[in-house]
Amino acid sequence: MEEKKGYLEADFKLFHICDRQKKEYNFHYHEFKKIIVFLSGEVTYIIEGKAYHLKPWDILLVDAFNIHKPVIDAGITYDRLIIYVNSDFLQRESSRDCNLNACFVKALEKSYNLIRTDEKIQEKMKRVIELLIEERESAAGNDAYGKDILKKSLFLEFLVYLNRIFVVDNYDTGNYSYAFDSKITEILDYINENLDQELSVKSISEKFFLSKYYLMHKFKDETGYTLHNYVTVKRCKKAAAYIATGMPVMMAAKKGGFNDYTSFLRSYKKIYKKNPGEK
Repeated sequence: MEEKKGYLEADFKLFHICDRQKKEYNFHYHEFKKIIVFLSGEVTYIIEGKAYHLKPWDILLVDAFNIHKPVIDAGITYDRLIIYVNSDFLQRESSRDCNLNACFVKALEKSYNLIRTDEKIQEKMKRVIELLIEERESAAGNDAYGKDILKKSLFLEFLVYLNRIFVVDNYDTGNYSYAFDSKITEILDYINENLDQELSVKSISEKFFLSKYYLMHKFKDETGYTLHNYVTVKRCKKAAAYIATGMPVMMAAKKGGFNDYTSFLRSYKKIYKKNPGEK
């Protein structure tokens, strides 16, 4: 099964990483949301089967359990700001007129994770991003007065601008900015919309008029993971969301798409490292 990476106990966490190393990243996912601000380098970022070739100041939204990885040119310095975000934080800081999670919702609806804006909007975003980086690096390792409050206020400002861009579709969605296999994307959309239905290799190959062999290999080639593992991770995510609302675990497992409770428990513990319902 794909690797779960990173842990987040705070509301959000910022990393400014600038390196040049020969490193091949594996496909992985997180239980929290992630925002990537690409600053420089030669990088293609693959998220849920779509490959985005990045330009400086591009922003990527990676939702919880989106399976993804960067493909980097090791000969060129890769500079980026990475922000881990807790979903509860977004909900808590939102207001009636400003849902800070709206950008992630819209990215999911559009199946499009990239924000690339014109220069005027980009300059406004740059200002906030550069202040975030400056505050993070100047306050690191010291007790600068009000550092937590300032960092939070800057991050909230960044999130508001981010959502303004998404709400009015004020960003570039040209086909030249990403590449994908249309059939695999269609299959991914079908899986995510039908997690409570049968999603075996046999049933999907028949629905999309593909041979089982071709489907298994093409899915793995395009996404980096097996169809079975992908379905399992997404079903566990859905079941966990039901459990979080107070739904009984067995009912949540069923609504999440698991017909076998033992299989659900085994998969859930493997992903979350705890039993369903545990804090």
